[in-house]
Amino acid sequence: MKRSQKFYLQFGLAVSLLIFIGILIYNLWVNLSRTDMLLSFRWLEQPAGFALPEHPLSYKPSDSYIWALCMGWLNSLKVIICGLLAATVLGVLAGTARSSRNALLRALSSGYVALIRQIPLLLQLFFWYFAGFLRLSQTPLAPLGTLIQVSKQGVELLGLHLSSEFSALLVGLSVFTGASIAEVVRGGINSVPRGQWEAFRSLGLPEGLGLRSVVLPQALPAILPGLTSQYLNLAKNSTLAIAVAYADLYKVINTTITQTNRAIEGFLLLLISFLMLNLLITGGMELLNRLVLKSQQSS
Repeated sequence: MKRSQKFYLQFGLAVSLLIFIGILIYNLWVNLSRTDMLLSFRWLEQPAGFALPEHPLSYKPSDSYIWALCMGWLNSLKVIICGLLAATVLGVLAGTARSSRNALLRALSSGYVALIRQIPLLLQLFFWYFAGFLRLSQTPLAPLGTLIQVSKQGVELLGLHLSSEFSALLVGLSVFTGASIAEVVRGGINSVPRGQWEAFRSLGLPEGLGLRSVVLPQALPAILPGLTSQYLNLAKNSTLAIAVAYADLYKVINTTITQTNRAIEGFLLLLISFLMLNLLITGGMELLNRLVLKSQQSS
């Protein structure tokens, strides 16, 4: 097939797809008009009328729906950011332990990864919330003195209060995602030629120092793409917060839809919010990957 024929074929397919999408949008618009359900966001300015058990900024039921959605969005961002940090630390530690010479470390990390990856995340969240935090006593447990205190109400960490709902969600997301990150890290480490390991060992470097300064920097290009996928999974999995009654964006939107009957607008806001968040994560990781590749090429 000639190049001009391929161009016209592709152009025709693109126009046909646009026409098909236009027909779908038109039919949707006509049906919404007949049922008096045209898209409208004026309800965002109305009082929400419901309380939120957790809000990072001042909020009361008389505030508008848009402010309630902002509180849910901030709650989601809080657990996602904390989860990304905790899961990364846990995953890197477990992944490097699986490549350790220490048999005990290898066995513990392998057992952790194998166990956690076989259990659905929803069941793990139920475990951490109902069998974990809600089973604790009212009297705080202080394993590290005043540094951290754990009770039925949640966690007191360095003077910050973390609710039991937030704590259970954070632990569940971090432990679950950390197991997958561990496999990504292990794969990246295994991609480094064994000669690099023998090189730093011949220089007398300790195993941990050689892993940090020689192996991991070379493994980063192989680790980052898989790490990006796990970060996106954690952000999307955070919507399971409704299972432990955490007031994230999904829970707030779900309550809003129940009160306003604006399901299309509500889910459209939810879709756009997570789309923008995931695009931000993807863009940031792509930029980091380019910087890593550029630094390795220049060195």
